[in-house]
Amino acid sequence: QVQLVESGGGSVQAGGSRRLSCVDSRYTFSTYCMGWFRQAPGKEREGVAILDSDDRARYADSVKGRFTISKDNAKRTLYLQMDSLKPEDTAMYYCAADTRSAVCIIWDPSEFNSWGQGTQVTVSS
Repeated sequence: QVQLVESGGGSVQAGGSRRLSCVDSRYTFSTYCMGWFRQAPGKEREGVAILDSDDRARYADSVKGRFTISKDNAKRTLYLQMDSLKPEDTAMYYCAADTRSAVCIIWDPSEFNSWGQGTQVTVSS
């Protein structure tokens, strides 16, 4: 049963913007930690941004000031607004949830127990 579905990926030139969306099918959407991760070819999956159930956001240093994570509880949708994109942002982006916790404790992907299928973002120079 698919529970997280991402969309919004695509190709963009450096300096451009893109907004990713992740729709959660669970009615408990607003009660747990959620986040965005990415994985580039040959690299480990890394955390990009995480959001507690009370909307406290944290960002990886590499995206701080350029990316914004947010959610719409009524639409059960998590967003990632990406501005000033760089070629090094090229990766598969994944939406994830830790349905066991209202607070995002650590960035380790293994702590997140629900994942979307991913959406590719390619930034050209």
